[in-house]
Amino acid sequence: MAEPIRGIFVPNVVPLDEAGRIDEDELCRSVDWLIEHGVHGLYPNGSTSEFTRFTPEERRRINELVCRQAAGRATVLAGGAEANVRETLAACEACAGFGARAVAIVAPFYYRLGQEAIYAYFREIAEQTPIDITLYNIPIFASPIEIDTIRRLAQFDRIVAIKDSSGDIAAMSRMIAAVRPEREDFVFLSGWEPGLLPSMLLGAVGGTHASANVVPELVRRVYDLAATGDFQAALPAHFALVEFFDTLLAVGEFPHGFRVAAELRGLRIGPSRQPQGTAIGPQERERLSQAIDRALTAIS
Repeated sequence: MAEPIRGIFVPNVVPLDEAGRIDEDELCRSVDWLIEHGVHGLYPNGSTSEFTRFTPEERRRINELVCRQAAGRATVLAGGAEANVRETLAACEACAGFGARAVAIVAPFYYRLGQEAIYAYFREIAEQTPIDITLYNIPIFASPIEIDTIRRLAQFDRIVAIKDSSGDIAAMSRMIAAVRPEREDFVFLSGWEPGLLPSMLLGAVGGTHASANVVPELVRRVYDLAATGDFQAALPAHFALVEFFDTLLAVGEFPHGFRVAAELRGLRIGPSRQPQGTAIGPQERERLSQAIDRALTAIS
């Protein structure tokens, strides 16, 4: 039986060296650090990983390294999004070979497509993939996957879950209501920190959260309390997580605040390949440091 997809996944930032190359040793060290600090799973090549800023070969290498370093200690939900069906299926095949549990795929990006085209895209992948698929709904970056399309796609055995980063709790409620009666084992994951607790109240079983790169302990606290049904007790940690998330989003261009904050926890992340239009100076670093302190104090 395949291991369940549930808990807190981290769309891990990718460390780069001074020449802008993937720092493979530090990537592996960060995997160990994240697992030691309580994440249930890893999500290489997500949006926080800046997957579009790497070549297809680099994306394969990132997935390979994370799968190898995790070595069964955490579930790997590997990012497999590419620009067309052929390349996406090649990514699926590679991830299956690396030992990933499933592959997360966004709807086609750049070109805005209608729902029938989105359905046809995922259907073709579902009929040929050697590995389970998690739909990734992130309307800010890619064509939105509407609820009826999700319901139709959930009829394919290989499509086992959805990560929703829309931040729309009403849509999450309607999505679960539409899909779960027809597919009881279908997995729903939150992809937006303010939505983790309310999504779990509705029936989600975890999430993939950028903040877990920096304060996995706090994200776990929200999850652990929600998973036991103690939503009232989870509220203080939830509000602390929302404040932390909002603070990091406001620093530089996404996901730079998360990269800098991860460095403040002792990881060597380095600058993004995307030049920053907003300099991150001492005041911003101090602001991030204080945000980390508040987040960790919230669970002490």
